[in-house]
Amino acid sequence: MAETKKKVKPGYKAAAKKDKNKKQGSEKKFYKAPPKKTAEASSRPKKNPKAKLEKQTEATSGAGNAREVAKVIQWFPGHMTKALREMEASLKQVDIVLELCDARIPESSRNPKVPEIVGQKPYITIMNKCALADPAKNQKYKEELSKDGHRVIFTDCMTGQGIDEIVPAIRTALKEKLERYEAKGMKKVPRAMIIGVTNCGKSTLINRLYGSRKAKSENRPGVTRTQQWVTVEDKVDLLDTPGVLWPKFDEESVGLNLAYTGAIRDEILDIESIAVLLTQKLMDTYPNLMFNRYKITAEDVDGKLPHEIFEAIGKKRGLLISGGEVDHLRCARMILDEFRDGKIGRITLD
Repeated sequence: MAETKKKVKPGYKAAAKKDKNKKQGSEKKFYKAPPKKTAEASSRPKKNPKAKLEKQTEATSGAGNAREVAKVIQWFPGHMTKALREMEASLKQVDIVLELCDARIPESSRNPKVPEIVGQKPYITIMNKCALADPAKNQKYKEELSKDGHRVIFTDCMTGQGIDEIVPAIRTALKEKLERYEAKGMKKVPRAMIIGVTNCGKSTLINRLYGSRKAKSENRPGVTRTQQWVTVEDKVDLLDTPGVLWPKFDEESVGLNLAYTGAIRDEILDIESIAVLLTQKLMDTYPNLMFNRYKITAEDVDGKLPHEIFEAIGKKRGLLISGGEVDHLRCARMILDEFRDGKIGRITLD
């Protein structure tokens, strides 16, 4: 008997796909900062292409309101709550904690809850990605953070700077404990837990210490979702943990700095607004680097609003759409990527 195919209601698959796309779109835009509506904007004709462009410009220029954008960044998803609980439970298994931060944002990337989480455990602060940070500020923060005798190591996984200091620093911090084990004829391999914000390079650091791609590592936040142990040459056991942010940022600049460096997923942000704000900050703090990278001059930016400088950069790079207007999304991605890759220069935002 020939097998009969089950009849499908016409248009069912298309409707299902539409619902799926609608759901994904709503999830993606959930944390997106909506542009402010004005009486002028509401009166524009709906089908006027120029009105669409003006609305896009309004969205990026509205990013000058950093407080409104920063409110959107206040987030603490469920998987971070779970990761934090697992981290606190795992503290009983380790001898020392390595607090990994981003040297480009040495203050903003330090979790204020670390002393509370760590308790009586010794811990070492590691400022990673230091080859991307301002060398003068690296030295300044190293001196400040080391004033009370706290051990601070500046590292970079790409150049290898400071990597060789980590294991000896761990053994020095645990010297008395290791000597007690040796006096009993026991060999003790120190166990260390690495904690830090998302995308600060925890897995990459472990891979550098281990010498291979043992831990999952990608240049985007949230790759490590589970804890994993790695043994480094029988000298130390390292526990890699998922990146964790904290529930509320005390200052709006903290959330913005984390967004600039990629510690918060771009997918949940209005990256055009973020890129305009970053452009403004870099023009205020490192104007010469911006001039050199994007071939703009003081005359191009004198008296201009942040979104106008952003558009000037887009035009210099030829990131245009039909009509000769700037493609805001491409320009935003380009500026963020070039900052994060160190192509603009060595920059510290704090």
